Amino acid sequence: MSQAPHGPCPCGSGAAYPACCGRWHEGPLRLAAPDAEALMRSRYSAYVLGLVPYLLDTWHASTRPPALSPDLYATKWLGLEVRAHRRVDATRATVEFVARSRVQGRGQRLHETSRFVFEAGRWWYVDGDLR
Repeated sequence: MSQAPHGPCPCGSGAAYPACCGRWHEGPLRLAAPDAEALMRSRYSAYVLGLVPYLLDTWHASTRPPALSPDLYATKWLGLEVRAHRRVDATRATVEFVARSRVQGRGQRLHETSRFVFEAGRWWYVDGDLR
């Protein structure tokens, strides 16, 4: 873990990690994010903290890769800005965000509109369009 488990949440919400994304990463609420934005924020925090099993467990089976790239560990995540969260209908939502990172000393910016689906009582990341 690159962040203290009791410090501020990596997602930038301003809340402490255990009261924010930490509750979705472990414990009785694990994987039960209440909406697509909370799931997206928890997935960003999981990238920051290197929680690969959580990332795979929250990825919809129709698009889930068998593994994540080893480059994941070479990325230093610097910040998240959620620009929009849109509930399309009862089972679909989108979240537009910008995530900043540094890989091998080079600054990068990921601007994506992610698609989420609600199935089997929980939200899942499906895929996203880069902007």
